[in-house]
Amino acid sequence: MKKIKTTPLAPQAFEVEQISENEANIMAYPFETGYAISLAHPLRRFLLSSSVGYAPISIKIEGAKHEFDSVRGMLEDISDFILNLKEIRFKLKYEAVEAEINYSFAGPCTIKGSDLNKEKVEIVTPDAHLATLNEDATLNFTIKIAQGIGYVASEDTHDKLEDGYIALDAYFTPVRSATYKIENVLVEDNPNFERVILNIRTDGQISPLDAFRNSLEVMYSQLAVFNSEISIKAPIAIERVEENPDLKKLTTNIDSLGLSARSFNCLDRSNIKLIGEIVLMSTNDLKNVKNLGKKSYDEIVEKVQEFGFAVGADLADDVIAALKKKIEAK
Repeated sequence: MKKIKTTPLAPQAFEVEQISENEANIMAYPFETGYAISLAHPLRRFLLSSSVGYAPISIKIEGAKHEFDSVRGMLEDISDFILNLKEIRFKLKYEAVEAEINYSFAGPCTIKGSDLNKEKVEIVTPDAHLATLNEDATLNFTIKIAQGIGYVASEDTHDKLEDGYIALDAYFTPVRSATYKIENVLVEDNPNFERVILNIRTDGQISPLDAFRNSLEVMYSQLAVFNSEISIKAPIAIERVEENPDLKKLTTNIDSLGLSARSFNCLDRSNIKLIGEIVLMSTNDLKNVKNLGKKSYDEIVEKVQEFGFAVGADLADDVIAALKKKIEAK
C-alpha cells in the first residue's frame, strides 16, 4: 500500500566506481519514481556541453601559407597534418587559459603526441601520430592553445588571427562520452525506487569525477537565477496604445515614405509593408535585405528619419508589442 507523503524521499547513497583512469561510473540512489531521469538527463547535457578543456585554436607553419599547402620533406600535406593535430589532446599547466608554443623538428623522424610535451603544456594522448619527416626535412611551427567549452568553428576566430596563422576548428570538450541508465532499487518493501548510473569517459584532460563536479557547478549556477527576487511584469494592455500617435505613424504603409521604385520594390519583395517594420530592424538587418544596394539603403534611412524615426530605434515596450501585433495581422 502506497504511503501518503508530504516530501519526496531524498537520495542518500553516492558511489563512484573507477573503471579506468579516464572512465568511471557515478551512482546515486534511491530516487522517487521519475526523479532519476529528471536529474540525469540535464547532468549529461552539462557534461557534454559545459566541461572545460583545451584545444589548439590556430597554427603557424614555416613555409606554409594555408591549410592546402605542403612542407618539403613531410609525408603529410598541411590538411592531413591539421587533422592529426586535432586528435592530439593538450593540457596547459600552471592554470593557464592560453599559451603559444613553438616547436622545431628535423628529419628523419616520426612525430607523436609525446614529442609535443613542453614546460607549459602536457600531452594526454602521447601515442597519437602527428607527422613523418624525411631525412632532409625541417618542420617549424607555432600552436596557440586556449581553454574553452564546447566547439568553436574556425570561421568564428578567423578575423582575430595574426598574419601567417591558420585558424583551426576547436573542440574543447574533454568528455568523450556521457551516458546513463536507470535501475530499480528496493526501499523497505517498495521496489519502485530508482538508482541512476552515470558513465563518464574523458580524454585525460580531466578526471571523470572532476568533470561530474564541474557539471554540477554549472547546473547550480544556471538554477541560481531562480533564487533572485521575482518581479512579475503586468501584461501590456495593447488596446491602450492604439491611439498612440507614434503607433499610427509606424503602422503606415511604406508607400508614404515616397521611395524610389528600386528601393520600394526591394522592401516589397521582402514582404516589408509597414514603416514600423523598418524601424524595428537593425542597420545590419536592413543592409542584408536582398538586392538592396548602398544607395537604396541610404535613401530608406533618410526617408525614415524624415518620418520622425530611425532604423533600430528604441521604442516603448507597449508600442513594440502593439506594432508586432499589427505586423502579424498585415
